Amino acid sequence: MSEAKVAIPFVASSPDPEVPAKAQRRKFSAEDKKRILEETDRALGHGGVGAILRREGIYSSTLHSWRKERDAAVRKAFSQKRGPQPRRNPLSSENEKLRRQNQRLQEELEKAHIIIDVQKKVAKLLGHPIPETPDREK
Repeated sequence: MSEAKVAIPFVASSPDPEVPAKAQRRKFSAEDKKRILEETDRALGHGGVGAILRREGIYSSTLHSWRKERDAAVRKAFSQKRGPQPRRNPLSSENEKLRRQNQRLQEELEKAHIIIDVQKKVAKLLGHPIPETPDREK
C-alpha cells in the first residue's frame, strides 16, 4: 500500500509562543554595565571585544556611550571639592534677575529716546517744532 501525502494547512492565526507580542528594550543594570566594561577593557588579542559584544548582544555604539557615561561620572566625582559647601545667598538669584530686567529696560528706554529725537527732528522739518524737555537723563 502506498502512503498518501497529506497536506497540513498552515495556521497563520496562532502566534508563535516564543515571540513576544511587542518587543521590549533591554535594560542593563549598573552592575551589568560595569562587568561588561571591565571585560572589554581587559580583552586581549584580535577580536576579543567583538566576541564580548556578540555574546552580550550589544553594539559598539552602546559600549561607547557606556564608556562616556563612566568617564563623566569619574570626572564629576573627582571634581567635587571636599568640605562644607559655600552658603549661597538666597536673594542672589532674585538680585541677578532684577539686574537683567533693569539692563533690558535701560536698553528699551534708550531706544525710546532715539525714536523721540527722530520724531522731534521730523516735526521741526515739517514746521511744527516740539519744545525740548529739560528733565531728560542720559
